Amino acid sequence: MRIKRILAATVVLASLTTLAACEDGDPGRSATVPPGIGSPSAPAPAPASLAEAQKYVQQYASCEKMGTEPGDSRLPLTDLTTVGTWSVTERGVCTDRTEHGEIIFYMASDMKEFQAGYKQRVMDKIAAGNGSYGLNSRVFVGKNFAVTPTETKTALALATSELRILTCNPTFGVPKGYKKEQALVDGCVLSDFVGSTDGSGSPNFETPQEDPAAAGGASAKPGQPAQGSLGLPRADSLGELKALVHPHTVDCTNMSTAPDAVAVESIDYTPVVQGELLGWGIKERAICGDAAGDRRAHNLNWLDVVRDMKMLQTKAKAAQQADLKDDGRLKATASRLLVGQNIAVETNSPSIRHGLYQLQFLTLNCEPGFSAPAGYRLEKSQVEGCVLTNYER
Repeated sequence: MRIKRILAATVVLASLTTLAACEDGDPGRSATVPPGIGSPSAPAPAPASLAEAQKYVQQYASCEKMGTEPGDSRLPLTDLTTVGTWSVTERGVCTDRTEHGEIIFYMASDMKEFQAGYKQRVMDKIAAGNGSYGLNSRVFVGKNFAVTPTETKTALALATSELRILTCNPTFGVPKGYKKEQALVDGCVLSDFVGSTDGSGSPNFETPQEDPAAAGGASAKPGQPAQGSLGLPRADSLGELKALVHPHTVDCTNMSTAPDAVAVESIDYTPVVQGELLGWGIKERAICGDAAGDRRAHNLNWLDVVRDMKMLQTKAKAAQQADLKDDGRLKATASRLLVGQNIAVETNSPSIRHGLYQLQFLTLNCEPGFSAPAGYRLEKSQVEGCVLTNYER
């Protein structure tokens, strides 16, 4: 069995919930060459106390009135961790007066244990369905301490220090031109790239691509290729498509190609493709999940091998526009169409879509005026008025 996949090196920054108190931001630094590009990495700072850690941070950002009380009102409601976990020996918070935020400090006796604890937190959040958790990480680490600023401008300032941002979401990739270092635990990376959902973080200096959603195509999105696609997956049969997505992304333990099974839909699951497959450009189609039984249908997802991708996208655009007509929003039960070169997957599960983005699938979006922030993939679809993207509002 041969699966043709083109894996892209891109920044896939999802847009859903991230660190509740550590990933908001104001407009960031201007698009000039970021500090430190091309220079060797300096040794990680290792202050002997919380007071020394504060002094180090004060070289780069405002940090006043350090407090260490557990009930300090400046601490976020959903704090990253507490004393006694992840080897944290002391925690503090100071006021970032300049940017009207806070900076939280964690002194750690074992930085590898701290990073492992953060990685596990990210993995747990992803497993619970929050696939974008930690993409816009604000966890800056040194040799024996970590800080989490609440403001993007402060994060940009700290990125010029020897502290590094710890990111453990497996979909994250460091853009060209930024420092990329090995973390102390596998599956995580250290960098000086500050991501953000609103484009106010670090500038992305990779070659821009025309934004097909912009009028006249004159606009450009940072982080995209000058032309063409960063790569989409391919499979030449349902067997190859199943092997590509099962079991880590789409559970196809129960899979059927029977016409009556494929045509199943429920109050919770509405497929994109409905009716005669030939009119949708579909060559082969299967359904994965449990259509019926002791409880109502669940985990329904559809796999398509496509003979005419333009026809499929044209029909899907019409269906999407009909759904948007009433209130400008897609129904929660409506599946989204994620496409590859000659394959597609239909799902209404955000966590499954997140997994498919890792496999380089992109979703078809035909919302009028839709655009994506810097750092997300945004490519031309085969029909006018739609784009292919991994960004979701």
